[in-house]
Amino acid sequence: MGRGHDPASGSHARASGVSRRARKPLPVTADLLSDVLRSVRLTGALFFLVDARTPWVEELPAASEFARILLPEAQHVVSYHVVVEGACWGRLTSAPGPPVRLAAGDILVIPHGDPYALSSAPGLRAAYTPAEALDFLRAMAVGEQPPVVVEGGAGPERLLVLCGFLGCDVRPYNPVLHALPRLLHLRETGDGRLAPLVEFAVSETREPRPGARCALLRLSELLFVEAVRRHASAAPGDRPGWLSALRDPSTSQALAALHERPAQAWTLARLAREIGVSRSTLAERFTHVVGQPPMQYLTRWRMQLAARELAESGAKVGAIAFAVGYESEAAFSRAFKRMTGVAPATWRNQAAGPRRELARKA
Repeated sequence: MGRGHDPASGSHARASGVSRRARKPLPVTADLLSDVLRSVRLTGALFFLVDARTPWVEELPAASEFARILLPEAQHVVSYHVVVEGACWGRLTSAPGPPVRLAAGDILVIPHGDPYALSSAPGLRAAYTPAEALDFLRAMAVGEQPPVVVEGGAGPERLLVLCGFLGCDVRPYNPVLHALPRLLHLRETGDGRLAPLVEFAVSETREPRPGARCALLRLSELLFVEAVRRHASAAPGDRPGWLSALRDPSTSQALAALHERPAQAWTLARLAREIGVSRSTLAERFTHVVGQPPMQYLTRWRMQLAARELAESGAKVGAIAFAVGYESEAAFSRAFKRMTGVAPATWRNQAAGPRRELARKA
């Protein structure tokens, strides 16, 4: 089969031998959410339980200020909190808007790293400084603080909150993160899915067993994934975004094909034949739901896959270029630099910096 052309990047992509004849629509068997979270290197960074009495307030600066403390190799840190008992209020401290009330079973996620506060009543401010907050996180990260943090005053009302922090890539392209609002409040649904995870987390923080730290970090990832799934299922179907695309028949099939075979010589016409719709229907629906045309999405996703390989493997740039659909290393390098602002080799060196620093300190 001949070579395909990637219109979004201007480079030639290698063909995979798939027949040009029209095919029946694909069933969506790919777990797209898992594929993305794996590719953006979702990693648990810190997890603890706050046992507080009123009045109580927790206030943290922007995630960019503590990301290197919690997970030096991560590009970005996401914060989230699960209310186990009691009620509190959450808000972004750098943006206007009223606080949201969190009841038992609710989840608050700060996906984009904004400074924020949780408090037992609206308007409370922390008595400690941002530097002291960073010192606390630093002590938690190295195990100098117990996994259960007792805080607050001597009031009658009790509050239990699970606090989780995760690292992930945000560049070149993290479609899940882009699909989340700056402050995400998820209410208790009553379906019982979250309760066993929360119960296990509380048990491990109160009575740690061997391997508790590892278990809690994996659990923090599970809780975040459940939060994203809950948001995806609750979001209005007509709201554009990557998570909404998972529920749209033609768009989800197109995403599944692109994720299953990102190196194929895709064109809009070939992708439309793959899922059994017209080019115009696919282009219009995909662009409306995802927020960008299919071939532009493909280029961005290829760059994310390449960035992960550059950061984690010792493969040559040309081999990585071929693996994500480019037969020309030069064309791949141009596309990569156009999206990230740096050459592939520079990206690799920058990603290796934190690992070298950790090795030096070990």
